Amino acid sequence: MVDLLSTPVLVTVILGVVGLAIPAIDAGRRERGGADRNKIYSAIAFGALLVAMGIVIFRVFSGEVLPAVAFGKDVLVDDLFGSFFAVALLIVSLMMTASSWNYMKGRSNPAAYYSLILLSSIGMVLIAYSTDLVMLLVAWELMSLPTYALAAFNKRDPISNEAAIKYFMFGALASALLVFAIGLVYGMTGTTNIGDSIRAMTTLDPSMMPVALLAIALFIAGFGFKMGLVPFHMWLPDAYEGSPSPIGGLLAAGTKKAGFAAALRVVVLGMFALNADWTLTLAILAVFTMTIGNLGAIMQRSVPRILAYSSIGQAGYIMIGIALAPYSDQALSGSLFHIINHAVMKSAGFVAVAAVAVALGSYSLERYRGLAKRMPITAITLTVALLALAGVPPLNGFWSKLVLFGAAINSGPLVEWGPWLAIAGVLNSALSLGYYAWIMRKMYMEESPDMSKVKEPKAIVAVLVFAVVFMVGFGIWHAPLLEFASRAVPDLGFAQAGIAPGPLEASQLKVSESVDVQVSKAP
Repeated sequence: MVDLLSTPVLVTVILGVVGLAIPAIDAGRRERGGADRNKIYSAIAFGALLVAMGIVIFRVFSGEVLPAVAFGKDVLVDDLFGSFFAVALLIVSLMMTASSWNYMKGRSNPAAYYSLILLSSIGMVLIAYSTDLVMLLVAWELMSLPTYALAAFNKRDPISNEAAIKYFMFGALASALLVFAIGLVYGMTGTTNIGDSIRAMTTLDPSMMPVALLAIALFIAGFGFKMGLVPFHMWLPDAYEGSPSPIGGLLAAGTKKAGFAAALRVVVLGMFALNADWTLTLAILAVFTMTIGNLGAIMQRSVPRILAYSSIGQAGYIMIGIALAPYSDQALSGSLFHIINHAVMKSAGFVAVAAVAVALGSYSLERYRGLAKRMPITAITLTVALLALAGVPPLNGFWSKLVLFGAAINSGPLVEWGPWLAIAGVLNSALSLGYYAWIMRKMYMEESPDMSKVKEPKAIVAVLVFAVVFMVGFGIWHAPLLEFASRAVPDLGFAQAGIAPGPLEASQLKVSESVDVQVSKAP
């Protein structure tokens, strides 16, 4: 039975009630001829997200959430792992909602726009707390369906329509793969609880092993769509470019992270329960993802497409930690650390793109010429975000990459290909500097025909200032964020020196009783 006062339930109620109320309020205001609806709905949505974020953070610091656990008896578990992702995802939603106040000025249907953002945020948060496959699927669809509509919000733009159709078709395929995978798991184990199903798989009849491996492969493909892993990435550039800029940021920094949360709950544990040494496969996937993403970005002329391919490359860095999870106790900590850093870095990039789109009406890289003089705050923030994405010290992206690459190097005594992942990551980071520097060169070293200063949107400027403070602040003092990420890693029972992937015994699978367990105070 789900605790009605648990964090995920409270967040769902707050965001759900407000998300459904905004269209109702809009209907009443239209009848009375209300004006300036965009400003009101943006403020309401922002306030709801802020309250939800406050609840999550308060419960973490007050010790009311469980320590990070691998599984739970209920469909939702109120633990530190879910709270970590909830914080990261709600930060993204807050940044995108605030920046939309300027972006949506003069555009139609603001009530539906903000309502869909809130409903998608509910799905993202529920994914992080889910410990049941059916609950995970429901949350997955609740996250995905609103984003299909949001991607096509510029309905008179053919590029937006094409992007949304492609996104919807690939998304439907990914959902079908997940349903198929869940069906296979239920057929083999008789349960949809993630912990119970994985425990059942440890004693699976050998004749059923091919079906179990097929289920894991289907989960990887389904989650890989949202994570933007190669070869499931082809929808990403078109969807990010065609969507409204804030929604591109929501997809790149929000739904992508929810995909990683789901993968960590299901795929990683499932592989080790089946004694399936797929770590090399994941490592190869990581190298291809980061390399193809960075090579693809070099050839683009549209800034949203550059950021889209960059997002693919960043997913490859996060995959390094997942691939090395059995061989280093810092691997998953590095992945979670980079997830929350990337959420802010990528959001800042797309918010800067939204500022340029609002002020100059273009996504073309050529419009960024002389931006440092025309829109100085936007140019500075975009520069800091790009340098942080590249891993330049002393910004926050440097430290999360350092943890990931350090884990890869330290895994050398246990797995010979581990240090090669670090080398691939460093080389790809250097490669990414090529196209990041190209954007910075346009902004600072070239001039446009019109060099007159442009007024920067106030709400977007506020978001950009927050992003710079976050990236620089946690670059100078990264310890609290790294500690949070480390404590959010579930106790999987295999990340111990000298232990290679193998079957997880029942005693190794840490299960929470969310009603009866007394929780020690969390930091």
